[in-house]
Amino acid sequence: MDALPLEALSQIDGELTEEERLARDSVRRFVRERYLPRAAELYEAEEFPRDLIPEIAELGLLGASIQGYGCAGMNPVAYGLVLAELEYGDSGLRSFVSVQGSLAMYAISAFGSEAQKQQYLPAMARGACIGCFGLTEPDSGSDPASMKTRARRDGADWVLNGAKMWITNAPFANVAVVWAKVDDGGAESIQGFLVDRGTPGFETPRMHGKMSLRSSETGEIVLSDCRVSEAQRLPYKPGLGAPLRCLNEARFGISWGAIGAAKACFDCVQRYTRERVQFEVPLARKQLVQERLVEMASEIVKADLLALHFGRLKQKNGKLLPEQVSLCKRNNVAIALDVARSARALLGANGILLEYPAIRHMLNLESVYTDEGTHEIHTLVLGRALTGESAF
Repeated sequence: MDALPLEALSQIDGELTEEERLARDSVRRFVRERYLPRAAELYEAEEFPRDLIPEIAELGLLGASIQGYGCAGMNPVAYGLVLAELEYGDSGLRSFVSVQGSLAMYAISAFGSEAQKQQYLPAMARGACIGCFGLTEPDSGSDPASMKTRARRDGADWVLNGAKMWITNAPFANVAVVWAKVDDGGAESIQGFLVDRGTPGFETPRMHGKMSLRSSETGEIVLSDCRVSEAQRLPYKPGLGAPLRCLNEARFGISWGAIGAAKACFDCVQRYTRERVQFEVPLARKQLVQERLVEMASEIVKADLLALHFGRLKQKNGKLLPEQVSLCKRNNVAIALDVARSARALLGANGILLEYPAIRHMLNLESVYTDEGTHEIHTLVLGRALTGESAF
């Protein structure tokens, strides 16, 4: 008999508008036709396919959730759906789009001046200007308030010194959104600055040797007496709340994207276990194999419904509680990682080959489990909300 696809279990399509389905399906075709044939090669070579950036921009995926300035203005559900399709291809592909839109472009859109928005956002939406987001530091990960990067006034300018680490897109970004501590008139705050490539004192050395997110270009940002004008400072909402709002936008997208990685692993092993014969019968006829497939499918369907529910709430209310985003990101990435590990096991020795997607997604998800707030940090965010007591 025919195998039931996951989408038949969740019946998500019936809850989507035609516009949302069209957005998802167009990205699905792009990923399957343009990215997946190269996915293993790109991963092995530690390369991001920069040649696909114009096509990604043409699909309206850069700053997709932003209104105006040449951006697509997708609703939260449509945006989540396309990120899931991108991560079906690879977490590195989704990460590129997330950092460009939910971090760099969102920071400019939410906290920038009108002049900054006009200067950067249309070009970023076209893919002519690539952004990165400089918050994490070598000694400041889960505790961004402890950052050491500093900005000091010098006449009409600002001089930045410090270092950022684990910065997606940094090696080829045209502009970096850099967060720094400012002592302005005796009151210390955290503020954002737009640093263009080519600015003296701005360097972005690439990080090599990653065993995860290899198809994503990751680098550092090194600031050595890097001088920017007052016009390059983000003028609105100084304080740690600004970069945390950006991270919240990115976490929402990750909670959808991880489902795409899980679905890619499930689809692979659903086919494989039906075709692979051992002891004269397909693996899919074995009870333990069916149990694993059922557990994988159950968790993916639940994650799909959770993301859709929170997406509709975000669409209705304009935002979600940070705790709701933490819950969704924490749950969905954890189940995706479990699904990838189960898929790797069901593939046996073949599971460690790049010919199959499971090992690539499994290794990628180890990073997704950590970035934009570790699993443990989101646990403590929820614990504080549920008890009224902070364990940080």
